[in-house]
Amino acid sequence: MLSFLTNMFSGPDLTEYLDRKAQIIDVRTPGEFAQGHAKGSVNIPLQSLGANLRKLDKSRPVITCCRSGNRSGMAARQLNQAGFEAVNGGPWQQVVKALGSK
Repeated sequence: MLSFLTNMFSGPDLTEYLDRKAQIIDVRTPGEFAQGHAKGSVNIPLQSLGANLRKLDKSRPVITCCRSGNRSGMAARQLNQAGFEAVNGGPWQQVVKALGSK
């Protein structure tokens, strides 16, 4: 129960997903992505995510990120509905912090 409440208020433990070789998908626009992004992330804008699902490996979890966590939340839901194990990583800077703690 404690982990559920922790996840509810602080989000998922991204390091757990990173340890499992998660794919990091940044769903911001290419212009936003060019201004900064998490190392190793791939830019697939939210509006083109559905058309690019074949580029993702279904055997690996997916961490989505964006500017605020809103678009990445929509992307994670879309990916989960398509059969991926996806989690909303929130703002891309949060993913950077998780990568730095590895």
